[in-house]
Amino acid sequence: MSKVASQHFGEVELNHGRDHNFTAKHDLGGQLVELDLNVNAHDRFDEAALHKVDYRLRFLPELVDQVREMIADELEEDGTSPQEYRQFHCNAIKNEHLRKVFGVTDKSELTNDVFLKALKLGHVGIFPGQPERYFVLDFTLGSHFTDEVLVASADEDGVVDDEILWET
Repeated sequence: MSKVASQHFGEVELNHGRDHNFTAKHDLGGQLVELDLNVNAHDRFDEAALHKVDYRLRFLPELVDQVREMIADELEEDGTSPQEYRQFHCNAIKNEHLRKVFGVTDKSELTNDVFLKALKLGHVGIFPGQPERYFVLDFTLGSHFTDEVLVASADEDGVVDDEILWET
């Protein structure tokens, strides 16, 4: 069993044949984001794969920007998950939570821009054994407000899937 240093996950033991989950916190523009590195027992996870994870995480800000643009576009389209998520959470919110969640004092101020500003990346799941779903990004309005998230995924090359889902 060998250990390899990761700039995001510290010392990682490369023990093949068992499931592993490594967690870390990552500062993304002043906001702490949870990172979960998920390695399946049957994945080929070696030093090169770990270094690839660290390398790919360098491009996380660009990936987040890309997903935010997709969410903004989908807020304008009827029947999309981002639009339905926004409508549900903005319609259900109590006045006392308006300032805490969205930074506004009246529901009439809940524009798409205000919603997008309040929507934060809270968690990134990394699955090196699944090249087509390498990154899974969970966007939230805050765990203190809702346990529901908007989920986007990207492949190992950082190409974002064109479907954004609403999940609990």
